[in-house]
Amino acid sequence: MAGIVFKHKGNLKKTTKFLERTLKGDYLKDLDKFGREGVAALALATPVDTGKTAASWDYRIEKTNSGTKIIWTNSNVNNGVNIAIILQYGHGTNHGGYVQGRDYINPAIRPIFDKIADNAWKEVTKE
Repeated sequence: MAGIVFKHKGNLKKTTKFLERTLKGDYLKDLDKFGREGVAALALATPVDTGKTAASWDYRIEKTNSGTKIIWTNSNVNNGVNIAIILQYGHGTNHGGYVQGRDYINPAIRPIFDKIADNAWKEVTKE
């Protein structure tokens, strides 16, 4: 009967340091920074009529059993409709017309996602 053999060289120093920093919650300060950056990017990219939707962006950080996430929200709601969403996806009008949506959220938030990924990689690989 053939067996499986594992050989290992080196140590797990980097991995151990990363896991220790993660347990301490050091990453939360970075998520807070990225949350604020996302709010600023979304506010700048939001189409402006009155400016209320642009000024209504916020974020929260949620810890779950599977990880931690940043959730960006917009509190500008009119007659039960979130204005940021209808600006993004479009909407019907009272007179039977349709206003085409404009993809402003994805291009605004993409650079923030890229920064988060870069930051995570640096955290994993740093000494």
